[in-house]
Parts: sequence; structure tokens; C-alpha cells
Amino acid sequence: MDLNRIIQALKGTIDPKLRIAAENELNQSYKIINFAPSLLRIIVSDHVEFPVRQAAAIYLKNMVTQYWPDREPPLGEAIFPFNIHENDRQQIRDNIVEGIIRSPDLVRVQLTMCLRAIIKYDFPGHWPAVVDKIDYYLQSQSSGSWLGSLLCLYQLVKTYEYKKAEEREPLIAAMQIFLPRIQQQIMQLLPDSSHYSVLLQKQILKIFYALVQYALPLQLVNNQTMTVWMEIFRTIIDRAVPPETLQIDEDDRPELVWWKCKKWALHIVARLFERYGSPGNVTKEYFEFSEFFLKTYAVGIQQVLLKILDQYRQKEYVAPRVLQQAFNYLNQGVVHSVTWKQMKPHIQNISEDVIFSVMCYKDEDEELWQEDPYEYIRMKFDIFEDYASPTIAAQTLLYTAAKKRKEVLPKMMAFCYQILTDPNFDPRKKDGALHVIGSLADILLKKSLFKDQMELLLQNHVFPLLLSNLGYLRARSCWVLHAFSSLKFHNELNLRNAVELAKKSLIEDKEMPVKVEAALALQSLISNQTQAKEYMKPHVRPIMQELLHVVIETENDDVTNVIQKMICEYSQEVASIAVDMTQQLAEIFGKVLQSDEYEEVEDKTVMAMGILHTIDTILTVVEDHKEVTQQLENICLRIIDLVLQKHVIEFYEEILSLAYSLTCHGISPQMWQLLGILYEVFQQDCFEYFTDMMPLLHNYVTIDTNTLLSNPKHLEILFTMCRKVLCGDGGEDAECHAAKLLEVIILQCKGRGIDQCIPPFVQLVLERLTRGVKTSELRTMCLQVAIAALYYNPDLLLHTLERIQLPHNPGPVTVQFINQWMNDTDCFLGHHDRKMCIIGLSILLELHNRPPAVDAVGGQIVPSILFLFLGLKQVCATRQLVNREDRSKAEKTDTEENEEISSDEEEVNVTAQAMQSNNGRGEDEEEEDDDWDEEVLEETALEGFSTPLDLDNSVDEYQFFTQALLAVQNRDAAWYQLLMAPLSEDQRRALQEVFTLAEHRRTVAEAKKKIEQQGGFTFENKGVLSAFNFGTMPSNN
Repeated sequence: MDLNRIIQALKGTIDPKLRIAAENELNQSYKIINFAPSLLRIIVSDHVEFPVRQAAAIYLKNMVTQYWPDREPPLGEAIFPFNIHENDRQQIRDNIVEGIIRSPDLVRVQLTMCLRAIIKYDFPGHWPAVVDKIDYYLQSQSSGSWLGSLLCLYQLVKTYEYKKAEEREPLIAAMQIFLPRIQQQIMQLLPDSSHYSVLLQKQILKIFYALVQYALPLQLVNNQTMTVWMEIFRTIIDRAVPPETLQIDEDDRPELVWWKCKKWALHIVARLFERYGSPGNVTKEYFEFSEFFLKTYAVGIQQVLLKILDQYRQKEYVAPRVLQQAFNYLNQGVVHSVTWKQMKPHIQNISEDVIFSVMCYKDEDEELWQEDPYEYIRMKFDIFEDYASPTIAAQTLLYTAAKKRKEVLPKMMAFCYQILTDPNFDPRKKDGALHVIGSLADILLKKSLFKDQMELLLQNHVFPLLLSNLGYLRARSCWVLHAFSSLKFHNELNLRNAVELAKKSLIEDKEMPVKVEAALALQSLISNQTQAKEYMKPHVRPIMQELLHVVIETENDDVTNVIQKMICEYSQEVASIAVDMTQQLAEIFGKVLQSDEYEEVEDKTVMAMGILHTIDTILTVVEDHKEVTQQLENICLRIIDLVLQKHVIEFYEEILSLAYSLTCHGISPQMWQLLGILYEVFQQDCFEYFTDMMPLLHNYVTIDTNTLLSNPKHLEILFTMCRKVLCGDGGEDAECHAAKLLEVIILQCKGRGIDQCIPPFVQLVLERLTRGVKTSELRTMCLQVAIAALYYNPDLLLHTLERIQLPHNPGPVTVQFINQWMNDTDCFLGHHDRKMCIIGLSILLELHNRPPAVDAVGGQIVPSILFLFLGLKQVCATRQLVNREDRSKAEKTDTEENEEISSDEEEVNVTAQAMQSNNGRGEDEEEEDDDWDEEVLEETALEGFSTPLDLDNSVDEYQFFTQALLAVQNRDAAWYQLLMAPLSEDQRRALQEVFTLAEHRRTVAEAKKKIEQQGGFTFENKGVLSAFNFGTMPSNN
């Protein structure tokens, strides 16, 4: 390859005028052998301009991630897709580690991503030598090669970071070499606090964290080596940061390597304690290690962390993430007596001077509120911010201490009460006091000592602050109302005040962060307090309008959820304003979707999704108001159209759900037109969205069957979709759904003249059975289509089977179909599938002109049917058990919780007892519980797509079978004898039970019909299934 030509093309990609021509040049060259290694040579060359090297690194990263692994040709195509040639791959393997070592940072970051992709595909199989290569440079006398080689080792460890222990063997083998090496290296580096030395130490810590964060490899770290590591971590956490760092702006200090190094050391010890070092909280393989950790290291590390908190208390600078991880570690220590004993004398100072201080409103909060209130809201509601926030970590530590150690809560409450009652206290401290109290609301509401005082606290200290001239105090007061929204109010006036003030803050406050907190508080009060809901009924319209305004302004997903919950609370009132609301939501959605930054901002996707869910909730709420639904349909169709036009595939699931909601009670001409549009979409993205389309397609078949059959095009579209799925490679879940849709069409249209559909439907599913089928669900679903055809018209199906020719299967398929069906009767699960199978087998045994294939399996038919009835009996018994359990759970009432442990005790005692008593049940019992779950889940996802056979007044499978068998007994004694001969004594008893039950069900159905005809009471619509207890059989007398 001509290097200069590639360099010129790469240079062209940086110049907007030359970009298109340059990209075309590269697109024509990248498949040529030696192109990828040439890029690597350009990247590491000091003679090439830096922007060109950077462009080459990005191009190589994209090539490696896309074209490194060998790939198979797509189904039905012979041409293999392009991948980097093995010779080129070998050249890159030989040189990439050196490339990473020699490159500057901005290029190195791209090359390390290349290396990760290569290791993922090639290690250990194609490239075991990477271990030796990294080791060679790690041992080099030149410290300049250490950072690059550590980065390479980091990529190796990151590749295995989240893999299960048994999948990590290649990594463990490599780390037998590397772990002692990097331990030795970091110990040599510790005395040197220069930038480069600390950068290397940080990288070693990151490697250790990635190695242990998900699974601790005990075969690598025995007690002796772990002790050395723990001393290293303790030294790094404890050592002073160079004083000259204080010259740097405080906002930039967390990014300094000295603080980052501390952060990683803390990250490791907090993770080790949380995941492997807390006895009673670990899985059995770590029992021994956890005891050793607690006894040997926990207190020594905690001592250093208490020192860090004291530095913060003395107003010395501590980086936020260091503080956060210190809180996380202490949070683990609260429940263990050995660490609590050391923490206990300091807990009051920690609570009042450190935790409280972190929880107060700060200068940076004020600055952000004033400069960009919308960013302030985003920060406060961002769960990723919470993950790294010292405030949330402080809150969690205080919560655990207050819950588990009885001396903490009364002292902290007295401290906060003192601040709230003194009018001269700094308002920011009042914010902190309310923040503390709100964080402990769960505990306070369960303690008899405090719960009755909380109403007075709201009345005397929170309500007045809702009228404060400081926005942050009004917002905090709303937040506290939210925290205490489940409080049992003794004075109705206080509840009315709470709701009125929340409503006033939402509608009248000028500060957006206050409005957002007020929205959450108001909704929570309404959901928790019946009276509050009544108070707000007259104000639903202005509240909803204001909530929509807040969503438009902030695009906050939490407020979208508030709207959704409010719609459910006020379904009657919402019906009158549904059209206006949906119109506004649609406008917000359109604005979000068409904004320039939509592609980059993940929050916007979440928020837009929330809007679609909210509109769906409105549709559900107004489903009984036909005229409202019609107006909403037009708005929803515009949204659907916008999403489909712009191909925003992440919203396909939501718009299909909207379309489903619009077709549950009737289908308009516009919604029938949508079927054609969706068919076009299906042609492009067919398999991925077929299962999401299924509820809507089911509606097209079952809600408006007349229109479905009035235009042959409709059935043709549905059949073509099913055929494409069943002949493609969309996976067996989609294929099961396609077969189910065919079954639904046949059962829905029985007696409606779709005879022409039966042969192609049956041929399609039987052909699918001739190709590899992995799951029994797909096999039975395909068989069920043919069984439905048998129920639709037995003669038509048998005639079809005689005429079908399957690939690689000479001769008629009747024998194969019957044999496959008989082999698989035990695979029919759930209620519908078993019923379908029983009805099909009953038709088989009653046929006048039986094919020889049926005679051949005569002895299997009745035993199979009895086995299916046994399955039905279990399904019904399980449903009843679940219903009973649900009722008994609902009847349990709240009791006061006390999870405190006395000062010198260990929470582990409680946990260990719980674990022992659990173990005492024996494993078999646990297994049994799992089986019950399976039974409940046996009602497969496909059973939700109902057919006429699933209605209460449909064919009864018990009567259908017994009538068929009686007809055979009266008509054909020899055949009856053949059917009955193989039955054992137990099976004959089971058959008698089925006959008794069939008679009983007939009597119940007739009595019910008679009462209804006389205009008497109507039975609750439960179906015979749940009205009957199969546990006790009627007697045979």
C-alpha cells in the first residue's frame, strides 16, 4: 500500500472541502490487503502530523471493531462478508502493544480500544503470545514503557471483568504471572509521589479493581498476598496529597492524579468489604475470607477513613468521590460489632459535622440554581449523578446507622430540632435539617416514639417554610412533604394544608425546581391519602395543565411519571380534558423528536418514551368514552406517522402499543389503513418487531373479523408476514408468535368460509417442522395450527395432508403429522394448548373415515387425553393456590418495625440465623417452590392471545371428549375396544373422574343458562375453571 496516498486521504477527511472525496478514497482502499497494518504504521510514526495520526487511529479502531472476527454469510447468500485478512491481523497483533507504548495519549486511547476488541476475539486461542509481550515490557528497565504495558494489561483484565468465575480461567492463568509483578511494581513506586509515578500506581489500582469487582479469585490472593495489597491501599488512602495541589481551582482538583489514585484505592476497599468482607452477607465460597477480612483489615482501614472525615470536618479539602467512598465503607461497618465499636464514639461528630454538612445546600448548588435552574433539576434527578454523589452516600450511611443502632436517631433528631426551632439559624442549615429528617422518614414513621410528632413537625416547621422567600427552602419543604406523604394525619386541617400548599407551589411558584418538587409531593399525597384525592378533584384541570407546562419546560421524566399516575387517580375527570392533554403531549413529543440534539441526549429518549406511555395511559382511561377515543385516534396516528417517517426504531414498541390501545374495542377505517403501512415497515425491519406487533395483529383478527374478511388483502398481509417470519431467521420466539397468529385466524374464522387459507397455512407450519426446531414450544405451536385446521374442517385437513409434498419427505405427510403429534402430546402446556390438543384428539378418535395412520396409534389416544386432563387439573389447582396466597398477603397489616441491634452486637447473628433457618427447610422444598412458579408461568405468553375457544361459553373440552367417546362406543365397538384396551386400572379411574366432572360441568352450565334466561342473577365472569375446585372429585354414586 502507498502510505503517502493513505496519509493524503486521511488529511482530506479533516478538511470539510475535501472530506467526501477523501472518504470515498478510503472506502475504496480499506479492503485491500495491508491497508490496516499501514494505518498502524502511520499512527506510530513521529514523522506524520498529529491530526492525521489521530484520524488513522479512529479509522483503525472502527475497522477492528467491525471487521476483525470471521463472519458467516447471511442466510441464503454465498458471498462471505469482508473481514481483515489473517496476514494483516497477524501484523497488527505483532505491533499493537508497541504502538500503544509509543503513542501519545489521544492516539493511545483509540489503540487500547482496538486491543480490547482483538483480545475479545483472539485471546487465548489465536493470540496467547499477548501475555508474554505485555510481560516483556512490564519488566523493562525503561519506566517509559510501563504505562503503555499496564494499559494493555488493563484491556486484558477488562475483557474478563464481568464474566463468571468459571469463564475466567485464561485470565487467572495470566494473572498468576502479572499480579505478583504489579504488586512488586506498586510497592517500588509508593515512596515516589511524582505525577508519573502516581499515574502508574492509579493504573495498577484500576487493574486490581477490574480483577476483583465482580468475582474475587481466591486462588490468586491468599491471606498473605491480600495483606500486602491491603497495606498498599491503606498507605495510598492515608498519604498526604502534595500541598501545591491547593493552588489549583477546587472544581479541577478531583481530576488530579493524586486524588484519583486515592479514589481507586478507596473504591477497592469499599468493594471488598461490601461484596466479600461482610460475614452473613456473602455467598458461601467467601465465608472464610469474610471472617478473615473483618478480623484483620476492617478496623485498620476504617481508622484511616475516620481520619479523612476528620480532615473534612477541619475544613481541609477532600475530593467528593473520596468522601463518597469513605461513606460507603463506613456504611458496611455500621452493622459489624468490631467496626461499630471503633466508630461509635465518633458517630455523633460524624453525623453532625460531616454528614449534616454534606447534606446542606451549598454555594455550588446556589450558583447552578441561579445560572441554570434546568441543569440544577437535571442534576438532582439524575440517577447516574446519585451513583457518584457524596450527598447520597452520606444519606445512606445516616439511614443505616439510624436504623441499626439505637443511639443514633434520637440524638440526630434533637440536633435537627434545635436548628429548626431557632429562628436565627442559617437557612442553609435549616435545609440540611429538613434533608436529614426527610431521608429518615421511613424509619420515623415506624417508630412509635416519633411517628406522632411528625404531623406537628410539618405543621410548625415545614408549612411555614413553603412560604419562605428562599427558593431552595420551598423546594426542600415540598421534598419533605413527599417523604412524609404516607403519614397518618390526625388533624384533617393539616392534611388539607399540605395538599393546598403543594398545589399552590406547583401552580403559582415562579422557580422551576420548586414546581418539580411540588409536582412529586402533590401526586404522592394524592396517591397515599384518600382525602387529599377528594380535595384536589375540583382542581384537576389546572393541575394537569401546569404539569404539562413543567414537562414542556424541563423535559423531566419524573414529572411525566407524575402525569401518568395522576391520570390513573382521576380517570373520570381526565376524560373531559383528555383531548387537550394528548394534543399538548403530542406537541412536546414532536418538539423533542425533531430537536437537533435528540440523537445525542439519552435523557430526551427516556422523556419521549415517558410521553408515549402517558398517552397510552390516557387511552386506557378513556376507553369507555367512544367519542373521546375517536378524537385521540387522530392525534395518535400523527405521532405514529412521525415515528415511522423518521425511522426512530427505539419507539416502535411504544407506537405499536398505542395502535393496540386504539383497536381494543373497535377498528376505524384509518386504523385498517395503518395495517398496510405497518406491513411496509415489517418488510424493512420484519423480525425484530413482529412480537411487538402481535397484540395489534391479534386485534385486527378478533375485534373486527367482518372487515378482516371483507377484503382479501387483509388476510394476505397477515399470512405473508407469518410466512416471512417462519421462513426467516428471526428466532423461535417470533416464529411461535407467527404460528399462534395463524391458529387464531383459523379458530376466529371457523364457519366463515376461509377454506382457501387452510392448505397454505398447514403447508407453511409443517414445512417449518422439517427444519431444525430447538424448542418444544415452536413444535407444539406448529402442530396446533394443523389441529386448529382439523377443528375447522376435519375432511379439509385430511385432504390437504394427502396432497402436501414436503421437501426431503416423499409421499403424503398424514402419517408423519399424526406420529409427531402423538409423540408431543406431553409438550402441550398451559390451559389453551392442552384444551386444543384434547379437542383435536377427540375429533381424531370420532372420525368416520379414519386414515390408517390414526388406527396405528389408536392405543395411545385415550391415555394421551387423560394425561392432558391431569395437566389441566394441576393448572387450575395452582391458580387457586396463587389466588388464595394473594388474598392472604393482602390481609397482612403493617406492624411497627424494629431492626435495631444493640450496641455491641453483630447484625450477622440475625442474618446467620435467617440463613440457617432457610437452610433448615432443605433444598427439596426450595426446588418445589420453583416448580410452583413454573406452574404459574406455564400460562405461556402466547395464551394471552385469546381465541373463541377461550371464552366462558365456548366448547367445553370435558364434554367434547366424553361425547366423542360415547358416540364411538355406540357406533363402532371394535374401534372402541382398541381405544380402551391399553388403559390401566389407574387410567380407568381417571377416565371415570373425567366423565363425572364432564357431567357436573354440563349441569352447572345448564343451571347458569336457565337463571340468565329467567333474568335472574348473573354469575361472576370467572369461567368454569376457577368456579371449580378440582381438588375434590364428585362421588361416582
